[in-house]
Amino acid sequence: MLYGHQSWIFDSKPTIIASAAVGGPHEARGSLADDFDLLHEDIWLGQDSFEKAERKLQEQAAELAIKKAALKKEDVQFLLSGDLINQTVPSSFAARTLGIPFLGLYGACSTSMEGLALASQLIDSKFAKHVLVCTSSHNAASEKQYRYPTEYGAQKPPTAQWTVTGAGAALVSDQGEGPKVTSATIGRVIDMGLSDPFNMGAAMAPAAVDTIEAHFRDLNREPSYYDVIATGDLGRVGHRIAGDLLKKHGLEIPKEIFTDCGILIYKEDQPVVLAGGSGCACAATTTFGHFLKRMRKGDLKKLLVVATGALLSPMSFQQKESIPCVAHAVSIEL
Repeated sequence: MLYGHQSWIFDSKPTIIASAAVGGPHEARGSLADDFDLLHEDIWLGQDSFEKAERKLQEQAAELAIKKAALKKEDVQFLLSGDLINQTVPSSFAARTLGIPFLGLYGACSTSMEGLALASQLIDSKFAKHVLVCTSSHNAASEKQYRYPTEYGAQKPPTAQWTVTGAGAALVSDQGEGPKVTSATIGRVIDMGLSDPFNMGAAMAPAAVDTIEAHFRDLNREPSYYDVIATGDLGRVGHRIAGDLLKKHGLEIPKEIFTDCGILIYKEDQPVVLAGGSGCACAATTTFGHFLKRMRKGDLKKLLVVATGALLSPMSFQQKESIPCVAHAVSIEL
């Protein structure tokens, strides 16, 4: 049901009956390593390209989530997935392997919550009983596409972030036990004219703020309603900017509940991650791994995840376009 201008309330409260998170070597050394279901020491995953390795990550996360739910692939009506690579090839090829009716998504790093919102809408409207949401990213594949080949060894500024190598999957159902998806706020595309691909946090922060404000305005809620409000992958730079913008707009979120997946996933002194994590798998693995595990333990009751995405491409950057950004918020409650 539409609520306010850009939010949905899910009356049936679709249930996340199972979820899974798969990661790579840097994630295995990060702060949330214990919350992953599977970790790899080899970024190639035994494949002959990084793109094939990313496809494997997504297949593994999807298969783990289905297995945890004690279901078969045939029981799942739809697969909603996306990634950062041209034409979302890892997702399409993973869907080929899984054999589940497929809806490909592209919201850059906001894809996980875009998928979760749409899956919940399908369940709530009774167009499906089980929907699988999945997304992935691979550091080396993203570097090769968006920036420089890894062999080049280009030095990056402190504002740059490290693309998470991993995949997250969640199985949303019309019945069962687990955290409930209660609402979602679909974000607008916000472009403040920034064009530096090595400062994505600053570019995405205004989009996160716009969606957070819309969520509380549409649902007539205060930040205190939630135990945790987590942005997707603003990193330390973007998260600080988002906090300052919210305060300037008269919406101050207490520091003890306002965090960012890109800050949480790695250790602050971890080499090469610089301003923190990014990529489609950043919000996906942190939410479908870390946060949902905390909810199932009873540590969290109400969670708002605001996944952020920078909608640039190599072509738009080469044509000297600025970076349009979007953020989608999903409320998960136990």
